[in-house]
Amino acid sequence: MLSEKLLEELNEQIKYEFFSANYYLAMAAYCKDQNLEGFANFFIVQAEEERFHAMKFFNFIDEMGGKVIITGYDDPRTEFESLVDVFTAGLEHEQFVTNRIHHLMDISMDEKNYPAISFLNWFVDEQVEEESTMTDLLSKLKLINNNPNGLFMLDKELSTRTFVPPKA
Repeated sequence: MLSEKLLEELNEQIKYEFFSANYYLAMAAYCKDQNLEGFANFFIVQAEEERFHAMKFFNFIDEMGGKVIITGYDDPRTEFESLVDVFTAGLEHEQFVTNRIHHLMDISMDEKNYPAISFLNWFVDEQVEEESTMTDLLSKLKLINNNPNGLFMLDKELSTRTFVPPKA
């Protein structure tokens, strides 16, 4: 059973997860416009992950007997100055999502909603990985400092990324 407060916040998180997918698609579009197909692929895969996350919340609410409510979201930012700007925005966004997950966990813990705590633990761990990935790539981009050879190598590396849904 979900409290009204937790149900409302979980439904809000679905909106943020779908927003995240669109935000990453906007970043992919920027990368495509720069002819950086590997970087675009990275963000397309990132968008797939975010849709997967949204559906995890959708299914959890349903399994807990709550009503899923899908609402709209703001348009994502579409203009960026550079790849460093893109990944800085990506890291800031992941930090925002981490704060949202922690907020949901705080509510769940206050309410002693053990199924929600168990469910959200997966997202707590996922956000550590998400922030680490963005931080790592941002550091590499700063190190490369627009060196064409470095950009080419990192672009090639990111072109191999695929989305494989995690096993339950």
